[in-house]
Amino acid sequence: MCDTCGCNVTEGNRNLIETGGKHAKTSEGNEAVEVLQNLLHENNHRAAHNREHFDKHQVLAINLMSSPGSGKTALLEATIDALNTIRINTNDKLSIAVIEGDLETENDAQRIRDRNTPAIQITTGSACHLDAYMVHDALHELDLDNLDIIFIENVGNLVCPASFDLGHHLNVTLLSVTEGDDKPAKYPVMFRGSNLTLITKADLLPFLDDFDVSKAEKNIRNLANPAPVFQISARKSNDSSLEKQGINEWIEWLKQQIKQYKTHLKLGETVLPMIQKDHLHNSSHPHEH
Repeated sequence: MCDTCGCNVTEGNRNLIETGGKHAKTSEGNEAVEVLQNLLHENNHRAAHNREHFDKHQVLAINLMSSPGSGKTALLEATIDALNTIRINTNDKLSIAVIEGDLETENDAQRIRDRNTPAIQITTGSACHLDAYMVHDALHELDLDNLDIIFIENVGNLVCPASFDLGHHLNVTLLSVTEGDDKPAKYPVMFRGSNLTLITKADLLPFLDDFDVSKAEKNIRNLANPAPVFQISARKSNDSSLEKQGINEWIEWLKQQIKQYKTHLKLGETVLPMIQKDHLHNSSHPHEH
């Protein structure tokens, strides 16, 4: 999609096509296509660098994607609360940080900081997705040696974020019950490339008669994606019964992903995200350095 709308020209990579930039001049007659291809190539190169950086510090990077208002920040708040509860009860510490992507404002990053968790805000301006350059600048502001997971909260958009490698390892897609169970069918690229789909705001299901969880999951399976689908509610994050919200299932999934990721690192491998281009399916898989 970004090859036609041009939103892959961001504040992070704009210098490449400005006067004097690496790709300021292109072959005659192929300017638009060649510029976009060059930018994508440069993004992928920077993404590989980011992933090497994460791997060096053994930090699992997860790209959170959804439409606006699906509850990405609320999920992170509930995750922080759950991890704090686990740490207090079992002394089992799992440290996270967040890179926030929004068109404007630092509102979401501040919500994370208010829970004593590191958060770096990226304001993208007109760009409807993050790119590897933006993430590269942000990750150098974090103390990676003391982290287990970095969540990259992408810009709210069901199209473009799925097509850009940020240097992350896994994709998690949120689907709010207020959006409709047909969204995976309407926006197949993002849901096809997801390692986990979270059906959020599940506490509203008893009050909605137009969202069928089984239909939503069927639409995901029709995309040949066997990844798990969890129902979750972050609204009751202060409730002592975390299991009822689906938070425990989410936390256990995260722990399992960290374990698998570190196993790959010991074998000299990394984990590549499922990056979707032109509706082609590319499976996430270990990749040797």
